[in-house]
Amino acid sequence: MAATTEGALKAFLESLGSGVPAFRDGPRDGQACPFWVIEQQDIQINARSAGDFGDPDAEVNVVEILTVDLIELARVKTGPTTTRNAQRYGLAEVTARALHGCQLPAAPGPITAVRFRDLDRFPIKDNRVRSSITIEVHRPLYASEVTPA
Repeated sequence: MAATTEGALKAFLESLGSGVPAFRDGPRDGQACPFWVIEQQDIQINARSAGDFGDPDAEVNVVEILTVDLIELARVKTGPTTTRNAQRYGLAEVTARALHGCQLPAAPGPITAVRFRDLDRFPIKDNRVRSSITIEVHRPLYASEVTPA
């Protein structure tokens, strides 16, 4: 079991078999491309199923917003004046599709839904391309601290 939703997403991404490592909040120093970076952006109350505010023991449901960024080299040098594309075209789209509706079995609590929200591609900067997948994870708000095993 992961201690966070980010950890559960890391386990899920690495189970897809793409050979691309995933990191929570940033890669380790010197990490070669490509790699995934998973970051929590926000936790919002799920207005449709927020729980009974008159009952302190009622389940409170939230939507956790996370980004899953694929960082890739844009080009690699093949000669003194030549380069070739280094991107794995379609990897971000295939991953977004795999995330939509997945179960996240390593999550620290029950997940009621995982929903793909959008996919952005950012321009090349320092020979790196970033594709950013935004997802929603619907789950109860934890009533107690989650301690990793």
